[in-house]
Amino acid sequence: MSLSKLVLRSMKKNMKHYYLYFFALIFSVTLYFSFVTLQNNAEVLATVEKSGTATAGFKAATYMLYFIVLFFVLYANHLFMKRRSKEIGLYQLIGMTKGLIVRLLAVESILLFVGAVVLGILAGFFSSRLFAMVLLRVLEKEALVTMTFSTEALQQSISVFAILLVIVLVQMALMIYRVSLLSLFSASKQADERVKRFSPLQMVIGFLGLVFIAYGYYASTKLFDINSQGNLTLNMIIILATTIGGTFLVFRFSVAFIMNSIRLKKNGHLTVRDVLALTPIMHRMKGNAKSLTLITVLTGVSLGVTTLAYISYYSSESSAYSRVPGDYVLLEDKDQEFLKKLEDNHIAFDKSDFRLQSVSASFSQLLSKEQQNKDNPLFGLEGIIYTIPLSDYQQIVPEASVSDNDVILTNYGGYMAEMFPLEKDRDVVVTPGGPEVPKEETLHVKDVQHESIISGTVTAGPGGPIFVVSDALFEKLATYSSASEWHKQTSIKIKNKSDLAQAEKLYIQLNEENYPNLIQSYEEERKGNIESLGITIFTAAFLGLAFLMTTGSILYFKQMSEAEEERGSYTILRKIGFAEKDIMKGIYMKQAFNFGVPLIIGLLHSYFAVKSGWFLFGSELTAPLWIAMSCYIALYAIFAVLSVGYYKKVIRGSL
Repeated sequence: MSLSKLVLRSMKKNMKHYYLYFFALIFSVTLYFSFVTLQNNAEVLATVEKSGTATAGFKAATYMLYFIVLFFVLYANHLFMKRRSKEIGLYQLIGMTKGLIVRLLAVESILLFVGAVVLGILAGFFSSRLFAMVLLRVLEKEALVTMTFSTEALQQSISVFAILLVIVLVQMALMIYRVSLLSLFSASKQADERVKRFSPLQMVIGFLGLVFIAYGYYASTKLFDINSQGNLTLNMIIILATTIGGTFLVFRFSVAFIMNSIRLKKNGHLTVRDVLALTPIMHRMKGNAKSLTLITVLTGVSLGVTTLAYISYYSSESSAYSRVPGDYVLLEDKDQEFLKKLEDNHIAFDKSDFRLQSVSASFSQLLSKEQQNKDNPLFGLEGIIYTIPLSDYQQIVPEASVSDNDVILTNYGGYMAEMFPLEKDRDVVVTPGGPEVPKEETLHVKDVQHESIISGTVTAGPGGPIFVVSDALFEKLATYSSASEWHKQTSIKIKNKSDLAQAEKLYIQLNEENYPNLIQSYEEERKGNIESLGITIFTAAFLGLAFLMTTGSILYFKQMSEAEEERGSYTILRKIGFAEKDIMKGIYMKQAFNFGVPLIIGLLHSYFAVKSGWFLFGSELTAPLWIAMSCYIALYAIFAVLSVGYYKKVIRGSL
């Protein structure tokens, strides 16, 4: 029989095992080709060039995507080679040399890669327009995107996947030449490590794994706590080491020990569900601890990065409002031309005027006793805090009231409020007009609010604190003060939201006339945030999808291999009278553990990682976190359902 006939017969026989691997490879090529095509799409680059991050974002995404594809293909190829080890051993028994076997499998891999690359490039060509439209939708841009075939993208895709093919062929040849004939017949039954009997030491190590993870979670909650001592980089390394090491120990010992304890409590009275679930889980998870740890860590990392990127994008509106608290903000009295234009165009609006008076104060006076230490950046820091009179503040909070030297601290939010929370019922000594004026007043902070009312330009950054003082105290402070840099802010809110588009045109027109830049637009600020973050969320989402396809596919491949190895057990169970539904009860439990445990631990890893510093990326946590986690849970559930379906097919064919 010729080599070509052997290749065709072998591929036909193994096609049922390769179909998801083939699909995942096509999907990887599609994503890669689409990203490279977007880099060379003139319409897209012309539209997003103002963001300044398009080219760098796409290049970073393509490098990361290639790393993901490389990891997936090498790992999947290793699994399939183990699965076909008995077949390779039979080839050697009938007289085929290792060189001939390598050529046989090399031809198979080349045909598989060529087919995947061709189909992936075709799919990428048609889907690149869809990806471009999604990107522009994320950036809230309007542009006509045409389908263009990029020869540069074609050459780059063929080059990188040709290199990947060479790496796969080298891996395959090394695996065949290094193993003995006897080991080939048992390779498919070998886990990552040999499973030994349980001992008290293993129980202790398994418990330590849980302790390590718990410590890593606890340390992550204190990572950005200003009261915590130590180097930030060192603390991050410790958190990573304890979390990843603890995850390995949990898979290696903890889960297996728990399953073994449950089995021993049954005193030998095991149901068919116990036989098909408890025992395989106990040994498989223990034996495959390395791969499960890697899958869990990759899931946690990809979900964490995706969530943080989505938090930034999701918080673009609130971040814009913290800097521009109104549809428009005017920073000087003389900037009334914009209001006149609104009136001339019959655009109704509400106006709130805020008088501003600066005082100098030490922020450390507002910190808690625990935070008043030399390691706190705010300790002893003198800065400018603006005050506004109560009557102005009552325009937005009518029920507010202060008297004498009582003040309300408001406008304080963002990451500063999370890292350096200020307390109420504290006295603070201020110097009106700055430190050069030798006059002091002692103010009592009655309450702390976080609502944005003053522009971030005035407070030298969004979330800067503002004191609301009584009108009498405001006038008193003004008598000691020299002129402030900012002395008035006018916040404009358009009554009819349908007039916003026309108002924005008037605002843009004033800017084009070189009008002094003393008017701020919330919509312009929001769109600026969208443009700067759109590329990030776009690339993070697709890279997260690629990571998820990788980890989910690997788990599915491992379940396919286990199902084939256990086919004989299912045959025995069917012959002695167990129905398919009885066997499937154990399979459901087993698959819930195989997919659920890595997913749950990965979700916990990402949750605590995101929770430790999410406020550095945006102002919203709950919604972005739940949306990202829901997507991962749904896609993992799809792989779990596919694996259950494959088990059902194996069980039905076991007789």
